[in-house]
Amino acid sequence: MTTLVTLPLIIFAGYLMLRLEADEREDLQREAVDDARAISRNIERRLQELSTTLNLLVQFPELEDGDLASFHQRVSESLRQRNIYVVVATRDGVQKVNTRIPYGQPLGQVPADAHIQEAIDAKRIMLSNIFYATNRKEWVFTVTLPLPRQLAAAGDVLIVTQAAKDLSSLISTDAIPAGWSASVIDSGGRVVISSNMQQAAPGIAYEPAKLAAGMSAFSGSFTDAHNNIYAYAQLPGWPWKAVVAGAIDRSDSALRSTWRQMLIGSLFIVLAAVLGTYLVGRQLRQSVKQLVAVAERIGEGEIVSRVETNVKELNQVGVALSNASFDRSQAEDRNQLILHELVHRSKNMLTLVQAMMRQLARENTTVPELQKEVDHRLRGLAMSISALAEVQWEGLPIHRLVKGHLEVFGSTAHQVDISGEDFLLSPEAAQNLGLILHELSTNSIKYGALSVREGRVRLHWALNSTDHDSVTMEWTETGGPPASQPSRRGFGSTIIKRHAESAFSAVVSTDYAQTGFTWSMTAPVERLLKKNSSPETA
Repeated sequence: MTTLVTLPLIIFAGYLMLRLEADEREDLQREAVDDARAISRNIERRLQELSTTLNLLVQFPELEDGDLASFHQRVSESLRQRNIYVVVATRDGVQKVNTRIPYGQPLGQVPADAHIQEAIDAKRIMLSNIFYATNRKEWVFTVTLPLPRQLAAAGDVLIVTQAAKDLSSLISTDAIPAGWSASVIDSGGRVVISSNMQQAAPGIAYEPAKLAAGMSAFSGSFTDAHNNIYAYAQLPGWPWKAVVAGAIDRSDSALRSTWRQMLIGSLFIVLAAVLGTYLVGRQLRQSVKQLVAVAERIGEGEIVSRVETNVKELNQVGVALSNASFDRSQAEDRNQLILHELVHRSKNMLTLVQAMMRQLARENTTVPELQKEVDHRLRGLAMSISALAEVQWEGLPIHRLVKGHLEVFGSTAHQVDISGEDFLLSPEAAQNLGLILHELSTNSIKYGALSVREGRVRLHWALNSTDHDSVTMEWTETGGPPASQPSRRGFGSTIIKRHAESAFSAVVSTDYAQTGFTWSMTAPVERLLKKNSSPETA
């Protein structure tokens, strides 16, 4: 009887320990992969910012006019504080502009590691591997954009270069275990940046054998012969990888200690079982049957109450099962709610994009023109979605939305004066208002006040003093070229006029005056505000 009572318990405990050991390692690997993905997202956002910067620089009128001196001055002023330098070069690597060097001074060749010809052949933005810049005495990388044919007089490629060390702030080691390291490696298998610069300095090979053997997928993890875990994640859209690596000795040591404690405890259980085998066996059998019945009900999706047995420890299990059944029910309800909300928002987003695509398709006669216009508008929409995602699709402050869209356009943001009381926009209002602000800014940079340095824009909003039930927002341009009525209604005009009226049930007016363009919108408060929010309390 003693054997029948104690041996199954010991075996079961041993099985649980084996499962615990396996689960511990799986959890450690899963968490390491999550950490690698988080680092890859941080680096990807920085590279995307550089890509966006290139796309904005291409639109500078100084570059289109071939005024490289003015282009050098304007870009230097806006990007120097971020330790980012811009190079305009020919396909042969001859530098025509380098914002790190005063304009007019002799310039050398662009290093072959920048892969200018590969970017031109691919006709898209290319990210280089890390290489050592002898003139800067540090490891750097470049992002290269082939210039359109109409800018061939200025050069063939536009390059941004940044030091690898500037990425160090994006590698957070707070979440990874002590003694582990996080690194970013390029497509050639060399370290770009690492949290442990002594063992993995920039430019050294990151164990090529492991890269070839274990990091072939988009993300994953593996364990080497020395019991080290390697978790990795590819940067979305870029050839680099983020790697988190470390030993699992600390976890194994804790498990071995638990094994010793279990064996000692098992010996005491055997001795105690000899003294009360029959009673303990009967009580345990009945209690376990009760818990099995509870577990079966939980498996069928029921919410169960706590079970009272004659064994104190099993009572605690019963409480845990009861809590688990309630938590499971709540989790299922929450998942259903999230699913419905996701479907609703996805439908709204697809409807908006579909309408945008349909309108742009009517206006553009060629596929390249359509691609350019769609990419331009989707970037504005992505800006609003990114800001909403950071606040988990709750209310988004209007000041944050406005400043986020203006900062995308670089140094022109300081030409815009913003005034108005801050309040929380609803997710739908944030998306629609973001589209409108993006179109107003783009049009102003192309044709209006933001196209010249002395131009100014005043963006102001306020509650109407008479009814307090509506908000008026005004975009007023001064100091720029005289405004003129467009000869046809394009997508931009549709967004700032018809879309604004439809999305906010608003009254929209535009004025193309000699002093500059003016846009005004008066909309009901409830079409802008997040529920349970107001301009006075936001």
